[in-house]
Amino acid sequence: MINVGDVVSRNKYNNDMLFKVVKIEDDIYYLTGIEIRLCADSNLSDLKKEDIVLEDSSNDDERLLESLNNNITEQRDDFFYIPGKILHIDGDNEYLKRCLKFYKSAGLTAYGVYEKEENLYRNITKYLEDIKPDIVIITGHDAYYKQKGADERTYKNSDNFAKAIRVARKYEKSYDKLKIIAGACQSNYEELISAGANFASSPKRVNIHALDPAIIAISISKTENTKELNIIELLNKTKCGKDGIGGIKSYGSMYVGYPR
Repeated sequence: MINVGDVVSRNKYNNDMLFKVVKIEDDIYYLTGIEIRLCADSNLSDLKKEDIVLEDSSNDDERLLESLNNNITEQRDDFFYIPGKILHIDGDNEYLKRCLKFYKSAGLTAYGVYEKEENLYRNITKYLEDIKPDIVIITGHDAYYKQKGADERTYKNSDNFAKAIRVARKYEKSYDKLKIIAGACQSNYEELISAGANFASSPKRVNIHALDPAIIAISISKTENTKELNIIELLNKTKCGKDGIGGIKSYGSMYVGYPR
């Protein structure tokens, strides 16, 4: 018996990935990835219940953050630093909490909003006006499906992300004043970049890690606003690299002052 909240894997994919059952409706099981930003649905016959206790990811996240900080140099002496402010809007509340903890450990100011993907474009202007961030993340879950008998693919939430990007870009047209990071697993990368994102997933339609958008945001936030980000080094910091996230050359969002 498999119930909502259980951890499962999928037989037809050789049980290579863990999911949580979030809803059961008309004998269809709706799933979200434990470590990846992927949503899926399945029949019971394809599911294997995994009798495991999910480990606390804090230690892994701390190690990842340490490696990020090692790549960010600051001249402490008499300088002071004002990192970019982050607004993180997420369609998964558990991932949102994990990312907010990640930002806090990095010493950054970040505001989190849990918002289902289909409602993103309706409410994003209010969040931008209230918080006035330098960086906004628009993420949650996504997936793409090849339609039977057709070459084109449909996406679970890429259109919702793109709508929200367009509204955000209408609010702030400058790519330097507002950096937008958008998408989730298997998202329509080209559409999200065309809509106005600085960084988006997924160039190769692969899955991305829960923290990949946050890794990009932290690096932007802690890079001086006069310095252009090394886009290749930046993408290599993520778990999935350039196959998972791509983007345009951008500057950092951190202001540096003197003296302390």
